[in-house]
Amino acid sequence: MTIALLSHVPLDAGYPERFAAAGFTLHFATTPGQRTTLSCELAQQIQAVLTIGSIGLSDAEMATMPQLEIICAQGVGYEHIDVAAAKSRGIHVTHGPGTNNSSVADHTLALMLAITRRIPQFDQAVRGGEWNKARWNVPGMAGKKLGVVGLGNIGALIARRAAGGFDMAIGYHNRKPQADTAYTYFHSVTELAAWADYLVVATPGGKNTVRLVDAAVLRALGAEGFLINIARGSVVDTDALTASLQSHEIAGAALDVVDGEPQVPPVLLTLDNLVITPHVAGRSPESVENMLALVLDNLSAHFSARPVLTPVPE
Repeated sequence: MTIALLSHVPLDAGYPERFAAAGFTLHFATTPGQRTTLSCELAQQIQAVLTIGSIGLSDAEMATMPQLEIICAQGVGYEHIDVAAAKSRGIHVTHGPGTNNSSVADHTLALMLAITRRIPQFDQAVRGGEWNKARWNVPGMAGKKLGVVGLGNIGALIARRAAGGFDMAIGYHNRKPQADTAYTYFHSVTELAAWADYLVVATPGGKNTVRLVDAAVLRALGAEGFLINIARGSVVDTDALTASLQSHEIAGAALDVVDGEPQVPPVLLTLDNLVITPHVAGRSPESVENMLALVLDNLSAHFSARPVLTPVPE
């Protein structure tokens, strides 16, 4: 049996053949325009959708796909999938917890070092022939205080790397304290920011965390503090962050995500106390393999009438 699969994400070399070998006919809608203009004929055939949390799938889109049986989020996030609508339609929803944890944690530490040690600025200066003029004194990272907003699997891995490799003290904010950690718990993000030298945003996206990091949090972080966001752009108030960076209310920021991406506010790109990458923290050969192998396992399980491996939490 051939199963029609609609992918919202491009697939690296070799993966289309693997999906085909597993019995899936791939169709791609990797841009908003392609998703909006998906033909009725194709929509009527789709039985599975591969997406990511920042794209998701709405109830209205599901309504156009009467044969849809399963939605697979490639990574851990699924905030823009209407899970309640899927459930009401009898559609399974899976995600990829743990598949890209190491890649995201590695990228987070890289961003922290890049903004602290001004790596992009040094590189640009040397390329511009300013070797001697660019030999600035910049701070180190060892022994500083790291505040993690969202001490889940990824947040805990970031904390472990920072504590073990850089002797950093660790504090965190979750909705409630964790019983199995020695890290210091803070009751609010603002309190955590006031304590921390680095505030790393690792919380899930979605309506419950929109603009969780606002102007008050940034003021608390202070003139020697750095903000790092590897979660979702919606968690940080972009206007407040821009103002804080422009006025040097905080020392700097390093972002892998921006609200409204892939569009980036032009003013952000003029700031020399910002490092920005294009939502690639979770991408590495290892994590892509983990994510897509799990997608294939979930799809194969479902279409073989077996329970899926990683359904989203109820």
